Amino acid sequence: METDTPTPMNSSTQHDLSFTILWSPLPLITWIIPFIGHMGIADSRGIASDFQGPYYVGSSGRMAFGAPTRALKVDVGELEGGASRWDEAVKEANEEYSKRMHNICCDNCHSHVAYALNAMDMKAYGMRKWDMVKLCFLVFFRARFLSFTGVFRQFAPSMVVILLLSLTVTHA
Repeated sequence: METDTPTPMNSSTQHDLSFTILWSPLPLITWIIPFIGHMGIADSRGIASDFQGPYYVGSSGRMAFGAPTRALKVDVGELEGGASRWDEAVKEANEEYSKRMHNICCDNCHSHVAYALNAMDMKAYGMRKWDMVKLCFLVFFRARFLSFTGVFRQFAPSMVVILLLSLTVTHA
């Protein structure tokens, strides 16, 4: 039974997802380009919000493409206003993006997260101004996997595609 009560994505695990940038693979796209995926941002309670499609932001803790496989913790210790400022900025981004058309290349889930980080004036990982490209590579190189299954979901399909392509090319 579906509930409208926000719940942390990590309710069945031991991961603290508060103050994190979250990532999950996009079927087909991640299989071909493993650093491209779906992104969300968790509030101070670990509840995920993500720009899921035109005029819709999920804020109940359930991301559009399933549970996150990677998480990048952001230190809010130096953030003026701390946890309340973080939560306000996530809410502001959610409200703004619920009025926007989703565009896979320009105004997407990564842009939603960047908007929240810019709204709170977050300085982390040597960055001050956030955008979708910076977030894509930061998460790819710095985010931790939440389980071995997450590693598998991100890279195994790519390896199968590469293997099939190499077999096709060598036998052509």
